[in-house]
Amino acid sequence: MTSAVSSFLTKYQPLAKVDLPNRQWPDRTLSAAPIWCSVDLRDGNQALAQPMSVEEKIEYFDMLVGIGFKEIEIGFPSASQIEFDFCRRLIEENRIPDDVSIQILCQCREDLILRSLEALKGAKNIIFHLYNSTSPRQREYVFQATRPDIIRIATHAVTFLKKAMQPLVADGSRIRLEYSPESFTSTELDFALEICEAVTDAWQPAPDNKIILNLPATVEYATPNIHADQIEWMSTHLTRRELTILSLHTHNDRGTGTAATELGLLAGADRVEGTLFGVGERTGNLDIVTVALNLYTHGIHPGLDFSRINAIREVYERCTRMEIHPRHPYAGDLAFTAFSGSHQDAIKKSWEHQSAEKPWDVLYIPIDPADIGRSYKAIIRINSQSGKGGVAYVLEKEFGYQLPKPLQKELGRLVNDLSDQKGTELTAQEVHQLFLESFLIRNGVVALEAFRAIDRSERVTYEADLRLDGSRVTVRGSGNGPIDAFVQALADTNLPGIEILNYSEHSLGAGAGARAISYIQIKVPTGRTFYGVGSDTNIELASIHAIVSALNRAIA
Repeated sequence: MTSAVSSFLTKYQPLAKVDLPNRQWPDRTLSAAPIWCSVDLRDGNQALAQPMSVEEKIEYFDMLVGIGFKEIEIGFPSASQIEFDFCRRLIEENRIPDDVSIQILCQCREDLILRSLEALKGAKNIIFHLYNSTSPRQREYVFQATRPDIIRIATHAVTFLKKAMQPLVADGSRIRLEYSPESFTSTELDFALEICEAVTDAWQPAPDNKIILNLPATVEYATPNIHADQIEWMSTHLTRRELTILSLHTHNDRGTGTAATELGLLAGADRVEGTLFGVGERTGNLDIVTVALNLYTHGIHPGLDFSRINAIREVYERCTRMEIHPRHPYAGDLAFTAFSGSHQDAIKKSWEHQSAEKPWDVLYIPIDPADIGRSYKAIIRINSQSGKGGVAYVLEKEFGYQLPKPLQKELGRLVNDLSDQKGTELTAQEVHQLFLESFLIRNGVVALEAFRAIDRSERVTYEADLRLDGSRVTVRGSGNGPIDAFVQALADTNLPGIEILNYSEHSLGAGAGARAISYIQIKVPTGRTFYGVGSDTNIELASIHAIVSALNRAIA
């Protein structure tokens, strides 16, 4: 073993397993949404290179209320004047709905508790969030304190708060306590339990005023299953569990904050703290949008309204100056986008089987984009990797064309060639224009100037005025219908003989102005086949234009 490998093995160590032989969370399923608490305006805001102004925070707060959050951590009013002023404005301008609790964060210090209470005067529903660090390294490196010292800091703060808050309570404020043993996931479980029990003793919760014990993964050190074990261990060892709201606050250092939260809920947690789109220190906080919409896709309404996800994203990006990654779940520009040809084909085919009476079951698209205000237009994007299904989907969903499968293949090859030439993806408009130029408005050797019925008896006769290489020619033919008659008429020219293989048509649009679209596949003497497309307000003329289109493609 090299010295470098040996050094690596001693430098990094996994978090110890939890002694939980009868763990229950692996066999549970989620059946209800948790209590949500947004910490965007505190934890999220403190992580910004340029923190939000008071006006931006007010706009953001209003958005959170509109989404449906009933608990919102608004800041750290004892930490700075801007945080204090924001709290006062919310209260003095009556911006806080009666059913919304504002939460503030405060260290376990008497002066900071008093300053926070000053900021909260007049608020109706308050969650006073006290915290202190509890992990061995925090105790050793930062505080040089013993376990009893850390417990005394927490319990003294709670006792002081209970006395100092009485004037606000007398004036009508309802104050609940939230306590966080900071760095819970790297704290010994027995000590985390001990300090939480001591804080609960000092607070004396009641059925109508439960204590919130928040167990933060301040830094994510372990796999999500270890986190779930820690939460279940605490949930089953708390002596007043029925008087406790067990809360999660995960971060995303390992990239598994969502999984850790979902497993933590299975393990018994009642409440989740997080931010929109995961804004937060380092790699971010839990993304509440993702967890909430994950529940939604499993038939559990999260109690939060993300039906206007684009508008929410706009406020978020403007106020935080952060950008949503294009592949971010649900909200990213490319979240519902498929470039792969096989994926596009599967999406198109499964979409055709979808109906309002069936559960949502569109391949590769776990949620109906319309439910969150996203457009179907973004689902399939076209580049050189795209297949015929994606091209057909774009033309059908955005422009109304229902291309036959053989035509999809012909157009798909043209689209891939054009994308290769451009070296980039094609917009829907570019795909549409290529379709028009290749099939509908294609100029060539043959041009139709007029087509008229001469005899509409049992075997119809039609006459057509054509331009062949610039020369005007009138031809006549009889058949069992206008298409057959036109094919017979063409036999009198020097054009290659053709056989009609496939024909389909549909209307484009509705009402008096609707046009008919005709798709016709021909076979020429060499055995090759070509599709043509025609459009006209007259269905007969649409089919004749389609034959001319196919002929010009064959000759070219």
